[in-house]
Amino acid sequence: MTYCIIQTTVSDNEEAKKIAHHLIQKKLIACCSIIPNVKSIYTWKDGINEDNEALMVMKTKTQLYSQAEEEIKRLHSYEVPEIICLNIQAGSKDYLNWISEQT
Repeated sequence: MTYCIIQTTVSDNEEAKKIAHHLIQKKLIACCSIIPNVKSIYTWKDGINEDNEALMVMKTKTQLYSQAEEEIKRLHSYEVPEIICLNIQAGSKDYLNWISEQT
């Protein structure tokens, strides 16, 4: 079994909670940590933008990434949301087993 972290930024904590609850209910992620007040500076449509966002850090099985990505895209308010999958190289066996049990 392999595991990953899915990361996305959203407009605010309420959007993050809505997406997290949905993904957990569908058993596509085991856990989501929401980090509020992230300052993002990026280019979009020929301009430099600076926004306050919330960062979502979600833990799941790698095999569930594609389904989770589709649900995030469906629920996300951004036209082109950041959705990144990071492989977990190693982790606590107990924690990884817990991810398996929850998803």
